Amino acid sequence: MTGQRTGWFVTIDGPSGVGKSTTVQALHGLLAKQQRPARRTVEPTTTALGAFTRSHANQIHGLALACLVAAARYEHVETVIDPALTAGELVISDRYLPSTLVLQQLDGVPFEFLVDINRHVSMPDLAVILTADPGLIAERISKRGVTHRWHLDPSGPAREVDLYREAAGYLISQGVDVLVLDNGAYTPSDVARRIADAIPTLPLASDVSPTPTTHQGT
Repeated sequence: MTGQRTGWFVTIDGPSGVGKSTTVQALHGLLAKQQRPARRTVEPTTTALGAFTRSHANQIHGLALACLVAAARYEHVETVIDPALTAGELVISDRYLPSTLVLQQLDGVPFEFLVDINRHVSMPDLAVILTADPGLIAERISKRGVTHRWHLDPSGPAREVDLYREAAGYLISQGVDVLVLDNGAYTPSDVARRIADAIPTLPLASDVSPTPTTHQGT
């Protein structure tokens, strides 16, 4: 990172079908009411590299996809996250490193390889991991419909929940504050409030313009 990091970086991850997008939207609405501007970003990004990653995630597998996701993340860090943190902004990323540690492992990529190729990305100040009962997650996916190939595995929800638990442990070992919240036991508004309470009030930049996106992560 160039310059001193004076902002605050929050990442929000969780299994497909856990209600992450609804929670992220509720969080930004709550922060706006509290007059706490936040830069909203998402992975994969909407750059050419991010769009390619998102649109080809069902065709590219394993190590190749893991490297592509990492490349898009480094671009994200260099062009959006680090400059915003240097400017003193609150940055909230819808999906980040934890999603890679889970989804790419489901794709057969060794954990150690994923850690190595993401070793130089910026770590969050707060990593939020949303979880829920695997049965509830499977029910939500069934109602919503299959959107990527990981949904085709009936054991996917339970494996994702377990792997996100392991990802949380890894982040803690790296000195990251981790907040694990059960998105099946509370409403999105309640979960958003708990996340907002964990974010300190900082002298953030006053000219941040949230840029909502709805692209699904890889």
